[in-house]
Amino acid sequence: MSKNNLFANLPTNLAEEIFEDIFSNSNVRIERILSQGHCSPENDWYDQDENEWVLLLQGDAVLEYEDGTCVTMTVGDYQNIPAHVKHRVKWTHPDKVSIWLAIFY
Repeated sequence: MSKNNLFANLPTNLAEEIFEDIFSNSNVRIERILSQGHCSPENDWYDQDENEWVLLLQGDAVLEYEDGTCVTMTVGDYQNIPAHVKHRVKWTHPDKVSIWLAIFY
């Protein structure tokens, strides 16, 4: 068994958003996402086959839903997003790395 840390190995330059699978099996997938000033393209919505529970561990962000609802996320905030609920990342802080923990089930 090896020990890992969600706050380890943070890049100093985040030119691209980073999606890293931490664990997966046939029922669940856990992912670490690193964002800094990244957002979903305008009018581009995630429409996933899986439910997603997402927690913001560090940084600031805004999630937007297709119905126009915006949810401001700060450290410790989480959302459960049912499958096929269209959503996007509207904003992440440009000066801080946002660390997300996403669990797809």
